[in-house]
Amino acid sequence: MHREWVSVFVGLGANLGEARQTLDAAVKAIAKLPHTRALNCSSFYRSAPVDATGPDYINAVLHLETRLNAYEALKAFQSLENMAGRVRPYRNAPRTLDIDLLLFGDASIQSPVLTVPHPRMRERAFVLKPLSELSPQRVSVQDLQSVQSQAIEKLDASSSDDV
Repeated sequence: MHREWVSVFVGLGANLGEARQTLDAAVKAIAKLPHTRALNCSSFYRSAPVDATGPDYINAVLHLETRLNAYEALKAFQSLENMAGRVRPYRNAPRTLDIDLLLFGDASIQSPVLTVPHPRMRERAFVLKPLSELSPQRVSVQDLQSVQSQAIEKLDASSSDDV
C-alpha cells in the first residue's frame, strides 16, 4: 500500500452499557487498525440525545491518520461497532457504540453509503466541542454559538488521554 497518510477525524459515541469503557476500547481498537495510527483523543463529554430518545451519551472525537481509503475505514469502523454489540433497529436508536467518519482529509464524498464531511456535524454540540479541542481552526465561533442550547458536559479525564 503506497497511499499517502490522510488526516481523519472520527466521532465516537455510546449510550448503552458501559459507555465510557466502550469508547476507551474503541479508541484502542481504531489505533490497531491496519495502516492507521491514532494521534489524539478529545476529552469525553456527556450529552443528551439529539433527535432521539434514551440515556445520555458519552462522546469524543478521535484524530487519526490512515492509509485506508474512506470506504475501507468506514467498513472497519462498522466492524468495530458490530463487535461492540451495535444493532440498528431504527434510525437514531440507542447504541452500544457509534463511530462516525466526520472528516477525511479534504475529501468531499457523496455516496449512498458515505457522506463526508458528516452532514450533521455542524448541528451537534457533541461533535463540535470535542472537535474544537483537537482542531480549533475547524470549528468557528458561529458553529459553537449555533449549538449552545444543547446540553453538554465535559467529563473528568479519561484513560484515552494517552493516545
